[in-house]
Amino acid sequence: MVFVGPPGAGKTTVADEVAARLGLAVRDTDQDIETSQGVSVQDIFIDEGEAHFRALEEQAVAAALAEHDGVLSLGGGAVLSPVSRAALQGHLVIFLDVGLASAVRRVGMNSGRPLLLGNVRTQLKNLMDQRRVLYRDVARHTIDTDELDAAQVADRAVELIKESA
Repeated sequence: MVFVGPPGAGKTTVADEVAARLGLAVRDTDQDIETSQGVSVQDIFIDEGEAHFRALEEQAVAAALAEHDGVLSLGGGAVLSPVSRAALQGHLVIFLDVGLASAVRRVGMNSGRPLLLGNVRTQLKNLMDQRRVLYRDVARHTIDTDELDAAQVADRAVELIKESA
């Protein structure tokens, strides 16, 4: 199963929790990129630019989908790639949706996320507006995370996974 969603939705946290509950391995494509490149996602954005990062991300998503049979968390922008969206077909994808106020609270106003530099609230709103339709397009299920903590989101995700099996 694959988790997608904007920054602040809790993808990595929920993926970790779901994997632990189901006894599965967990993988995060942002972490894969950082490991393979030896630098942070933020540094890749600053030093190489977004286009370079997106190419690395597309490769990381393809590799993870091909090699990993556990729980997978994708970076928030992974759905921007038509190649990655096509690769997600046939996989159980869960969109962790989050409202703007909750997302801003979760990522913080001094975010180290490269696409949220400047006015975090405005940048996050723009990202969410641009990507929400793409998240919905690739997902079989959506969980609204606004009023839930990570454990509650994981509960719902496990229910959906078992229903889909």
